[in-house]
Amino acid sequence: MQQVLDRLQTKDVLRAVLHSILFHRLFGTVKPRTFEVLDVTMPGVDDSEITQRVEEKVDAFWRGVEGGANKRGQILVTFSEKKTRRTWFLSGEEEVPWEQWIINAEIRQPSDRERQKFEANLAATLTKSLQTMLVHSSSEKGRSVVPLITDASSISPFPIKITVKVGGVEVA
Repeated sequence: MQQVLDRLQTKDVLRAVLHSILFHRLFGTVKPRTFEVLDVTMPGVDDSEITQRVEEKVDAFWRGVEGGANKRGQILVTFSEKKTRRTWFLSGEEEVPWEQWIINAEIRQPSDRERQKFEANLAATLTKSLQTMLVHSSSEKGRSVVPLITDASSISPFPIKITVKVGGVEVA
């Protein structure tokens, strides 16, 4: 997903997009919530741990682009499954990714004259992103990549990793 964001709405947009991805890919009991961004209603997850994780990653992205010359970055959301790994000498678990969402974001500061068109384009991009999430997660292909769910005791039976990169460098 490619997002060109206004400085003023960067955090709101990224927060909503991350929550929407998680909403469509968490398989435990999810309490829904919504995010309104530029008249686009996006689904989210009403869970304190998820909210805190999203906030940390959005803040890391913001610090990364605000602190440097590069105003482009990525947020990667990777879903994995734990598989037992056995070799001749070792045994243990490893995380094997089964799906990754990549959010490419660029921060711009539109002029007052450009703002209306800029916001309309961003709203259209958000709508298209949401549609992509819906179509993928409900399609046969999107459902077939999900591993067998063996533990339904938490909000996510699979490890989730959210990585922030600015200028190709991971930001903590």
